[in-house]
Amino acid sequence: MNRKDTKMQYRRLEKLGIEVSAFGMGCMRFPMKDDGQGGREVDESISTPIIRHAIDNGLNYVDTAYVYSDKKNEKAVAHALRDGYREKVYLATKIPTWDIHSPEDMDRLLAEQLANLETDHIDFYLVHSLNKGTWTKVRDLGIRDFLTKAKAEGKIKYACFSFHDNYDTFIDIIDSYDWDMCQIQFNYMDIENQATQKGLEYAGKKGIPVVIMEGLLGGKLAKAPDNVQALYDAFPVKRSPVEWAFRWLCNHPEVATVLSGVTSMEQCDDNLSIFDRCKVGVMTEAEEELIARVREAYKSRTKVGCTGCRYCMPCPNGVDIPRIFAIWNNRFLYNEKLEGNGEYKRLCDEGHGADKCVECGACEGICPQHLGIIELLKKADSEMR
Repeated sequence: MNRKDTKMQYRRLEKLGIEVSAFGMGCMRFPMKDDGQGGREVDESISTPIIRHAIDNGLNYVDTAYVYSDKKNEKAVAHALRDGYREKVYLATKIPTWDIHSPEDMDRLLAEQLANLETDHIDFYLVHSLNKGTWTKVRDLGIRDFLTKAKAEGKIKYACFSFHDNYDTFIDIIDSYDWDMCQIQFNYMDIENQATQKGLEYAGKKGIPVVIMEGLLGGKLAKAPDNVQALYDAFPVKRSPVEWAFRWLCNHPEVATVLSGVTSMEQCDDNLSIFDRCKVGVMTEAEEELIARVREAYKSRTKVGCTGCRYCMPCPNGVDIPRIFAIWNNRFLYNEKLEGNGEYKRLCDEGHGADKCVECGACEGICPQHLGIIELLKKADSEMR
């Protein structure tokens, strides 16, 4: 694969014998428009120029998935990769674990995805969004044999997985097969969440490249609240919150590429500029200390000191106390709108909201943090409705 002579930083994946750009194009967030038939489709007048512009400037990793954009993202990406662009990139997509109910489903879905993407092979084929439950299901249905067969047939080059669970589950999955790559949620606020920094380092020790998603935590780290921005402003070198987040990620040698879901040409150019300057070892000791202070500044915004130990669960009335407090805390941490919180509304719709509390007090008697849970639930409910 030929790369253009740009300043884009590349990572050598020794296990695979290839180089990938530090900036990976995440295609999930492209704008949608009406398709004229009562549905929606990707606005290709925006997505195609962005994808091609990024490739022309050195990007060589493009990430999509079967389910993205109402299942229309793969086709939009395929259209952008016409005219010789497919040959310039490593293409990644994901098989939807929730649609797999038999071994035959795996072959059917892969065939459909190859057709969607207008290609005879997929470079990085990921088992999508694995957690303990979905891994157990697809493992028992023979996903490992399917991946091995698909590689032998040349339909996929590299067998991979994306992950959303905890460290122990991550280790169980990564040790269960000869994976070519894994994709995890990771950023400077998630060093002890999801796969964790320890999991990232474990993958690195096994020689398995790691692709990063949610490097900006769904955009939450892109706009710093006042107490965090004050730390950035006081630092002698001035960078945007976005550049600080990506710079910190690229400093890790285990990271193969960082996915960024750009939605405009301006964002694309900003990312190209940032990733020109990001490489392993780029962070100074003072910069590492800054990010540590930023992390603590975010944590200082915590609304309630719930540690998520779940001693209070199960609630006899179905209230998901730790989840409610986690949602509430996150809104304050990242300075987001409280009223009309969609995530909290879904929790209430499922019957697990604070409105189900009957003030029995069972939770308060067992809470190791001695929280006034009943009153805190009332306050959380009133602020997030």
